[in-house]
Amino acid sequence: MKLSNLLLKFLPDEIAYAHCDVPCGIYDPYLAQVAAFTVIRMTQMLEETSVSSAEPPFDERKRLISQIARLTKVKEDHAEIVKHEVGVIWGDYFKEENMKEVPDLHEKVFKIMKLSSAVKQNVSMDIANKLLTAVQEFSEIFYKSKGLTVVKIPSGFPTGGELVSHK
Repeated sequence: MKLSNLLLKFLPDEIAYAHCDVPCGIYDPYLAQVAAFTVIRMTQMLEETSVSSAEPPFDERKRLISQIARLTKVKEDHAEIVKHEVGVIWGDYFKEENMKEVPDLHEKVFKIMKLSSAVKQNVSMDIANKLLTAVQEFSEIFYKSKGLTVVKIPSGFPTGGELVSHK
């Protein structure tokens, strides 16, 4: 018998659930909110991108193509961060009793996932704003589930808007 098998016989086999597979209890939708704000800012910057003429010089076209590619990549990366952060909290933090308190929580998370995909497929301020609103609503639910008082504070970001936080 291997030493590892022998040790496993004496170790407890309880399953631990947490965002990092260590039961640390540290969860917060802050990163999802920042990612949603980043999606908005990248969308704003994409919408502001313009050419100097109908036939811009080659160097300008290269610069614009590069700029659009970078902005799009960041927008899509942050949409994926929203999915990841919300998915981890939804899957690891929320328990059955939370579903009783917020019976449509699954639908709310599904909506966030679909909006995250939609902002990757489009350059749309409307969809980006809907994503932020959905993430903020999810954040409020999360903080309330911990018995915390929800507050909204100015984001301080170029996008304006507020972050959902707690006292």
